[in-house]
Amino acid sequence: MATTMSGTATEADLMAMPDDGHKYELVNGEIRRLSPAGMRHGGVSFELGARLREFAKPRGLGRIFDSSTGFRLPRGSVRCPDVSFVATGRLENDEPPVGFGPIVPDLAVEVLSPNDGAQEVLDKVGEYLDAGVRLVWVIDPQARRGIRYRSLTDVRTMNAHDELDGEDVLPGFRCPLNEIFQ
Repeated sequence: MATTMSGTATEADLMAMPDDGHKYELVNGEIRRLSPAGMRHGGVSFELGARLREFAKPRGLGRIFDSSTGFRLPRGSVRCPDVSFVATGRLENDEPPVGFGPIVPDLAVEVLSPNDGAQEVLDKVGEYLDAGVRLVWVIDPQARRGIRYRSLTDVRTMNAHDELDGEDVLPGFRCPLNEIFQ
């Protein structure tokens, strides 16, 4: 990950970043350019997002968002999970705003790309959880596994034969990990 602008960058600075094919986040007053993720990452993100949408939409559970969606976190960061879910009733009139999400998602999913550092990902997970995200999934396509976080101490590692479980965030949602790696 490369830092693009440091110091006291704002949301306006983030919105003014060029449309150059890169994804940017605002973290601790810095705008960070994320490395391109690649096809495997995109395929896994899309597959999981599609399954979540197919489950949530007909049940009226909420909305699924892709990696271009920025969410304001309480300490001033704007993060863009690869896939996210916001439950019905949490957005004003259940309509997403034009700008960044004014609330944190109920579920945040990070799909690892080859350049992601372990500490960097753990920092992001901690930031999500501290902000009130109820469930975080970290999916590792290379290792064909996932990690479920409810807190930094309530952690479950899953292999390709295990299922992602929506728990109380998306009740009834289950998806075998190996199906999103195909």
